[in-house]
Amino acid sequence: MKVSLKWLGEYVDVPADLKAFCDRLDLTGTGVEGVEVQGQTFDKVVTAQVLTKVEHPDSDHMFVTTVDVGPWNLGEDGNPAPLQIVCGAQNFNAGDHIVTALEGAVLPGNFKIKKSKKRGVVSYGMNCSSAELGLGSDADGIIILPEDAPIGVPYADYLGLSDTVLDLEITPNRPDCLSMAGMAREVGAMYRVPVTYPLYELEEDGSLVSASEQVEVAIADPARSKRYTARVIEGVKIGPSPDWLVERIAAAGARPVNNVVDVTNYILFLFGQPLHAFDFDKVASKDGKARIQVRPAAEGEKLTTLDGEERELSADMTVIANEFGPVALAGVMGGLDTEISVSTTKVLLEAATFDRSHTSRTSRSLGLISESSLRYERTVDDNPVADYAAMAAALIAEVTGGSVAPGLVDVWEERTQPCSLTLRVPRFTQMMGIEVPVEDITDILERLGCEVDQSSDPDALSVVAPTFRPDLAREIDLYEEVLRLWGMDRVKPTLPASPGRVGHRTDDQKLFALIDATLRASGLNETMTYSFADPTDIERLRMDPVSLGDAVELLNPMNADQSVMRQSIVPGLLRSVAYNQNHGVKNIQLYERGTVFSAREGAKKPKERQKVAGVLAGAMAEAAWNAEARPFDFFDGKGAVESLLRELAVPKVRWRALEADAAPHLQPGRAAEVLSGGTILGWVGEIHPLAVEAFDATPAVVAFELDVQALGKSSRPARDYVDVPTLPEVSVDVAFVVNEDVTHERLMQCMSSAGGKLLESARLFDVYRDEDRLGANKKSMAYALSYRAADRTLTGEEVERAHERLVKKVCGATGAEVRG
Repeated sequence: MKVSLKWLGEYVDVPADLKAFCDRLDLTGTGVEGVEVQGQTFDKVVTAQVLTKVEHPDSDHMFVTTVDVGPWNLGEDGNPAPLQIVCGAQNFNAGDHIVTALEGAVLPGNFKIKKSKKRGVVSYGMNCSSAELGLGSDADGIIILPEDAPIGVPYADYLGLSDTVLDLEITPNRPDCLSMAGMAREVGAMYRVPVTYPLYELEEDGSLVSASEQVEVAIADPARSKRYTARVIEGVKIGPSPDWLVERIAAAGARPVNNVVDVTNYILFLFGQPLHAFDFDKVASKDGKARIQVRPAAEGEKLTTLDGEERELSADMTVIANEFGPVALAGVMGGLDTEISVSTTKVLLEAATFDRSHTSRTSRSLGLISESSLRYERTVDDNPVADYAAMAAALIAEVTGGSVAPGLVDVWEERTQPCSLTLRVPRFTQMMGIEVPVEDITDILERLGCEVDQSSDPDALSVVAPTFRPDLAREIDLYEEVLRLWGMDRVKPTLPASPGRVGHRTDDQKLFALIDATLRASGLNETMTYSFADPTDIERLRMDPVSLGDAVELLNPMNADQSVMRQSIVPGLLRSVAYNQNHGVKNIQLYERGTVFSAREGAKKPKERQKVAGVLAGAMAEAAWNAEARPFDFFDGKGAVESLLRELAVPKVRWRALEADAAPHLQPGRAAEVLSGGTILGWVGEIHPLAVEAFDATPAVVAFELDVQALGKSSRPARDYVDVPTLPEVSVDVAFVVNEDVTHERLMQCMSSAGGKLLESARLFDVYRDEDRLGANKKSMAYALSYRAADRTLTGEEVERAHERLVKKVCGATGAEVRG
């Protein structure tokens, strides 16, 4: 929601200290996402006058002009000098006052004005149309200013466009704040200052046929629309809007269209009431009467919306229709065939309310989010609809020169009733931990639009919440309103009264904290990605969908790319890798701990599992003078997982190689499954290049994903204590020549089993291949073995017997030969 402080200031006193104002908005629950100082867009765009206009020597449609821009271009004598500008517009003459963009100006769309040659003639700027300045759609001719317009004045100052616009984050439960009037009410309550609202007096033309004789409205399903009103304005002349209206529309972030459409947008931004204007003659029947139906769309019915797209509708969608078919998508967008055009002379003005759920599903399934749908999704109050329709009709008549037909067609199926609540002051004090005077509680609630009565019991206030605040449905909601506006920063922190209780972390919280600390210590940065996912993510990742189960589909997705709950964290991390790489970040180390989801047949809720996943791309560090940058590989990911398992004291850790058919999303030969005994903890490996490229990232990317619950069950609270050895070890090296398919894991299992209690450790220190010396498909694996007894010094004979036994068992079990 964009809020113009200049516009807001017409209704309520806005504090001069912008930073303090933004901080106060944040504290009261309205987040300030950005601050834009308008007028900067028109830097080096000034008012000017055409001095001369001659035909271009090498063009039949361009002119060479000299333009007076005042002090913005000075000659050698220090006096203003005219600029030469080549212009293709046809609608101006010498002496006209115009708008000129000078060299260095940057117009909307990042269009930079530079000195240039146009068919051999140098041009030092550009004479501007309203479309080029983003102030309208007219691109055929340049802006012609009144004869008394000053010369050499910044255009933003001339128009009064200098303004500060706040980009506010309005929470879904506050539809009242999606309007200038609502924000004025909010600011008035924040600072306890008076608020005024604009008033328009509607004059109806009694000589015209009444609206009820010209329009007939029927609502097929009251659950889809509580109220629908229609007014008729005749004798309108479509054209550009007056400057004040253009300024208001532009400040709210919309593009001016024409005087009728701009009025509907003005009322939407001012009061949060969406309106739609139809060309009456295009919706009327042959007998001249417009018969409007609010009904469900027929399955497969089609409508071309205002954006020019033909859309296929479903029965869940609501349409506005006449006897020939749909003319608008209710609450979302109008139809192209009935739009207001330059030939329109008669307007049918719609002001209505539509069901939030149907509107939300319609806009998201069609990917069609509009200012109207955003407000209907959050609930639009049906009570003031007629007042807003009257105001809009009066404004349309004013700016178009038309007349309003008498009466209002009003079909009101169900009226929203205000909610009556009781605020118990002692309970409020006890729960909020602060004493607020009853007078201040009353004042705050009344400024928010509530009716407050304390005549019967000063400790129990009777409060009637306004219908434009659907979020005020419980007593506790009133507590929140009072506290946030009184100032939560004024509540002194106190410890809860809980004698005999000591707070502590749960086992899960301890596990999560240890996982986070270990991965951060390993060089990974924590991130957070969406739990909503693209239904094609698993396919693009090349992961086996059978192992993950069915995806959980959303009934009301935000968009088609986020229509299921994620089944793996890795796709989101790969998108983060792609984002960083596209923004010049080469070395990326990220991890996320979060929930993944899978459907359960016959269950109301999906199955949820906590997972922790990480990605590494690029290198640990940049290249230095004495070292090359070493790219991340499988062993870096394995090392991060090993560090985590070591800190969690997970016993009996095993690494099992994953073949291509078991893990198609990983590089064959660079992938492993992580186990603790017989429990599968997860996997680690290099993501297959095709999978990486499917997410627009650049290989190689190393990743891992572990099951947090499995980690928690396998972990131990502490490792076994091992005293510092006091007796000497005996070290023996041995090299086994084995077939290529014999793994290090297999050899370690055999040595651990054969070595018994005397074998303290075995470490692989060399792998050697030589077809001439060892034979085809053979390799030599050399180990450093350490023998030690806990209670005595081993003799040479004991070590020799133990070692011979180990070698014999390893060779017998694996077919190995000892390399001499």
